[in-house]
Amino acid sequence: MNKCIILKNGTSLIAEVIEVETEVGEPDWRLVNPFEINENGQLNRWPFFTDQRSLMIESDTVLTAVDPSETIANQYKELLS
Repeated sequence: MNKCIILKNGTSLIAEVIEVETEVGEPDWRLVNPFEINENGQLNRWPFFTDQRSLMIESDTVLTAVDPSETIANQYKELLS
């Protein structure tokens, strides 16, 4: 499911978010094709320094997760095609 997430450090992302069952304290969210949403609503590859398009994070680093707006969702789909 594609979600916009805001990390506790203030970074805003859009990605396919998959919850994974793991041991306590281990990363439990898989982000597939994550992009950072900048203050102008533009999407940039995240993290920019790797070609890896699937990564794990700990859900406790996330402040909130919401459904993307239609504009952001359409931009994201275009970037993935």
